[in-house]
Amino acid sequence: MFSKNYRIKEETDWEGRIDSETNFDAFRWHQWVKCIDLRKEDLVPFNGKLGFAFIGFCCDEGIKRNKGRVGAVNGPKSIRKELSGLPCDFAKDVKLFDAGNVFCDGISLEESQSLLSEAVSKILSLNLFPIVLGGGHEVAFGHYNGIVNSLLKSENKPNIGIINFDAHFDIRPYENGGTSGTMFRQISDICKEKELKYNYFCIGIQKHSNTVELFKTADKLNVSYVLAKDISGNNIFDQLDKLDNFMKDQEHIYITVCSDVFSSAFAPGVSASQSLGLDPEIVLKFIKHILKSNKVISFDIAEVSPRFDQDNNTANLAAVIIFSVVTALAKNNNLSYY
Repeated sequence: MFSKNYRIKEETDWEGRIDSETNFDAFRWHQWVKCIDLRKEDLVPFNGKLGFAFIGFCCDEGIKRNKGRVGAVNGPKSIRKELSGLPCDFAKDVKLFDAGNVFCDGISLEESQSLLSEAVSKILSLNLFPIVLGGGHEVAFGHYNGIVNSLLKSENKPNIGIINFDAHFDIRPYENGGTSGTMFRQISDICKEKELKYNYFCIGIQKHSNTVELFKTADKLNVSYVLAKDISGNNIFDQLDKLDNFMKDQEHIYITVCSDVFSSAFAPGVSASQSLGLDPEIVLKFIKHILKSNKVISFDIAEVSPRFDQDNNTANLAAVIIFSVVTALAKNNNLSYY
């Protein structure tokens, strides 16, 4: 099933401060995470109340093809370092697993995306919630295919809504192969091929980062979107209403976050920085609202590039967002202390 380009992590890769070795209320994530090998045939589905599985996509070949600033290949390592010290602000019934990394070394981007697809499908088959750590945003193509392939085992025509937090549409043509700017165009073609609905909502679009042709393509593909300039504390409820109208027609939702959606003041370590990007607090409000729908089945965050990061701010922001996803889902399942 998996090749040499899939490698497991060890518990020793998760390390950090220890306040207590016995009191769970004082535990941090590195003390709670357990590593699993998706190649093992004796893995049995998780039968607990709520389980998460992290998997890294150590690849930025899509960014390279897209002529962007490479460096996100090391994003998963940087994000895990920031995740390690987070407090376990949830009940013991919430379990954390690390399912290792997918690498692009020595293989094509398409092969690494296919490998990620297999891994995501396997994680879902284990009744775990996948949290994929990028890597370039080309992670979305492999991630989505993994979700589709998993759902097709039990549903004839799965209806999946994609909610992308991004400054870019990422719907460019891909005659010369996929990049970090083509995934959602590729997904639209996959949907046509499989006769599935194409449901794509993008939040944080920047006019100065997308050509007129891309806006026309978005309209042709019936893409729903919110411009970054239209998001503020005063009108967020109008945008949430628009989001609700999108979500009500979806059976499953996949959330993907490109770190370049944020202002460079908060996320300097990305492949394409945004001086006028979004405030993380507003993005978190959107994400928590989406999670309340109880339709979200998978999540990823992409384009954290340690090479350009300052004081690990971008990796730390990614970790805080993941922390919010985990704790919000725990709260939705009555598995939170707060």
